[in-house]
Amino acid sequence: MRAIFDSHAHYDDKAFDGDRDSLLSAMEEQGVGRIVNVGASLETTKRTLELTQKYPFVYGAAGVHPDETGELDEENFRWLEWAAGQEKIVAVGEIGLDYYWDNAPREVQQHWFRRQLQLAWKLDRPVIIHSREAAKDTLDIIKEEGGRDHAMVIHCFSYGVELARKYLDMGHDLGIGGVLTFKNAKKLKEVAAYAPLERILLETDCPYLAPVPFRGKRNDSTKISHVAEELARIKGVDIERVLEVTWENACRFYRV
Repeated sequence: MRAIFDSHAHYDDKAFDGDRDSLLSAMEEQGVGRIVNVGASLETTKRTLELTQKYPFVYGAAGVHPDETGELDEENFRWLEWAAGQEKIVAVGEIGLDYYWDNAPREVQQHWFRRQLQLAWKLDRPVIIHSREAAKDTLDIIKEEGGRDHAMVIHCFSYGVELARKYLDMGHDLGIGGVLTFKNAKKLKEVAAYAPLERILLETDCPYLAPVPFRGKRNDSTKISHVAEELARIKGVDIERVLEVTWENACRFYRV
């Protein structure tokens, strides 16, 4: 089977503290060729840097998730800029807005979303967008900050076809993971059917969002084949085609 490119993972998470090295060391023999580990805070970005240095097939993204933007100040932001410029850091993310949890005031989220977008433009890095129950503000800020001219993936895409169309028309990609296999994921299945295969990145968001039949358990990159199988079913192609195209998509997006 064609190698898997997991475009969004969190192996720095404490869920992997017991077996991280053995799990990652076995990835290649289990068909996982590349992984992008995504920062969500200053600390997880630091751990992401360490993972990229230890494992040749692991790349990284540096960024502060909207829930964690309260930790940012100018000094920390300068460190984040340094981190985002390191050799195996291939994107800025995950960044954006989260109005579901509202763990940081919305004006704080919006301020640091804009600043991190501007950082990505400065460093010429693609961007991983997190948007939860913040569809309009996310899109408005992306447009206001010139996002049409830069590569972005909307991670764990959770909106409908109408918004998917807007992002695709802007030239952006959609990140799709384990939720696609859920029986109640009617909206996402419609998006997957609508979006060109060439504009989809496969992701796990591990340790979260494990696909059926592992729903509720710890996710990891080897389970992405179940997402690929469901996408192949929806698209009416074989799984080899899905893995081949999504591998090429992720290589294009991350420039690796």
